[in-house]
Amino acid sequence: MKIKRHASAAWQGGFKDGKGSISTESGALKSYPYGVASRFEGEKGSNPEELVGAAHASCFTMALSLMLGEAGLTATQLDTSAEVAVEQVDGGFAITSSKLTLKARIPGTDNATFQAIAAKAKAGCPVSKLLKTDISLEATLIT
Repeated sequence: MKIKRHASAAWQGGFKDGKGSISTESGALKSYPYGVASRFEGEKGSNPEELVGAAHASCFTMALSLMLGEAGLTATQLDTSAEVAVEQVDGGFAITSSKLTLKARIPGTDNATFQAIAAKAKAGCPVSKLLKTDISLEATLIT
């Protein structure tokens, strides 16, 4: 099975003074603004790194839910955040890490089982496989 999803970006102007917009096939983003100021200067608007973070957090959380189910477990709550770092390296920029932070409520499991399944989900998530960077996971089981 091969599933294809679509997103697009438009840009007008130069690098520093230009403005862009991002749209997704689902309509979750429709001509949402992004630019140098929102990417590098903390101004309002989106940026590629937060979109990668959203993709990574959601992909990991879904993979974890699947793997918990395979182990006969069901989470009552999974909250994942992703911190994606972009740094200047070798005269350019690179995404250098993605840190996943998970807080989970999973009745009927222990921390060792939880940590093992979470690590497997981190490694097996398709977005983790896509990213060629340091991916860390801080997973907390709330009892």
